[in-house]
Amino acid sequence: MMPTSNSIVWFRRDLRAFDHAALHHALRDAVAHGGAVYCVFVFDTDILAGLPRNDRRVRFIHACLVELDAELRRLGGGLVVHHGQARELIPRLAAELDAAAVYVNGDWEPGAIERDALVASALAADGRRLLPFKDGVVFEKNEVLTLAGGLYSVFTPYKNAWLKRLAAQPDAVAPWMVEPYAAALAPPPQAALPSLAGLGFDDGPLPAPPGMSGATRLFEAFLPRLPEYGTARDFPVLAATSQLSIHLRFGTTSVRHLVRTLQQMMALGAGGAGAPVWLSELIWREFYAMILFQHPHIGGRSFKPAFDAVEWEAGDAARALFAAWCEGRTGYPLVDAAMAQLNTTGFMHNRLRMVTASFLVKDLGIDWRWGERYFARQLNDYDMASNVGGWQWAASTGCDAQPWFRIFNPVTQSRKFDARGAFIRQYLPQLARLDARDIHAPWLVPADELEACGIVLGRDYPRPLVNHEEARQKTLARFAVVKATQPET
Repeated sequence: MMPTSNSIVWFRRDLRAFDHAALHHALRDAVAHGGAVYCVFVFDTDILAGLPRNDRRVRFIHACLVELDAELRRLGGGLVVHHGQARELIPRLAAELDAAAVYVNGDWEPGAIERDALVASALAADGRRLLPFKDGVVFEKNEVLTLAGGLYSVFTPYKNAWLKRLAAQPDAVAPWMVEPYAAALAPPPQAALPSLAGLGFDDGPLPAPPGMSGATRLFEAFLPRLPEYGTARDFPVLAATSQLSIHLRFGTTSVRHLVRTLQQMMALGAGGAGAPVWLSELIWREFYAMILFQHPHIGGRSFKPAFDAVEWEAGDAARALFAAWCEGRTGYPLVDAAMAQLNTTGFMHNRLRMVTASFLVKDLGIDWRWGERYFARQLNDYDMASNVGGWQWAASTGCDAQPWFRIFNPVTQSRKFDARGAFIRQYLPQLARLDARDIHAPWLVPADELEACGIVLGRDYPRPLVNHEEARQKTLARFAVVKATQPET
């Protein structure tokens, strides 16, 4: 940085004031060379355009910013919050605040990379710089490579290499300290954050406890359950998962902090069998982030080009099937309960993400991109890398994907992971009187027994859209176009 120059920390998906790479570097440089550090967030209209007024994620972000602003004010600063196009506002703010540099934590999504390139170009034209830092992952881009220096496309070897690199580079999860340099923070020129109404959004219930404090409470509540995580995580009715995905998405917690905590617990013999399993899930997140960065085409095309030849259902019939799936009217209770959970809460358990995605693609024959876009609109924790990775896994078109000839049976999945039907009853109360044997496949129950439970198929609950076995055979035929290149092992 230039001596005695101001700088900006542009917050995006890193809404916290601790263990924050960009904030650390900006403050440390300011203390060393002079100048003040302004903390900025932009409600980017390029992202917000088209979102509904009652979008849960915008409410969550707003609540997180309220807490972040309060914490920064405690440290002597505060948030400068604007509403508009970030690619135009950030260069303008840099000029207004006389900032020689804008510090950011990197983002691996293609749209973010394009936006940052535009901002960097505009800053450079004015003699200023955009300085990116790694923060949202432990290892990024091409930091984890094969022995031959190539990229991984299969998760398990990537995980093993990731763990080996961390063992050799333990400082990769060292915290980026903020408080020791907080004297360089500048108070914001405005008095308060804009309201949700002022942004064009409605107030309402929050999808999760917000902010740094919300993430801390969830993590602390999860740690006593961690030993059972490896076995309990597949059962959606159990409170077995961390619920931290939304906090990882918006950066209200630090992945380094999570990994450090796991390391400390495992070193002490705590965390049981669940600790390495949960660590593996964090590594999956980084694997998908690396894949998206290295192969940005996967947002719209198959990771494996041969699968672009698969012909999906089309026309009015396909749109009707897709609408039924979106609305939870497939006639398969576990699928419909999962979609009800998504539509009413914005959350879906990971096992159910696999079940519903498989059903859309391999039972209904619908293009995985339709489902990926629907999840993108509905999920509180929507992250492009993980969402695209998960959908391409289920569709068998991605890296290290479920083989195309292995097809989830939705009834078998239901009986295995919701054996008593407790999750189904929670979201489909019209089926609540069915016993644990019948609730997974109501169409197999005699009509008089259904009526005794107050159910008439086609009136109280839909008949199945498809016969699973027939749909399975159609899927095998559909994927025959790539069979020659895919060994059946």
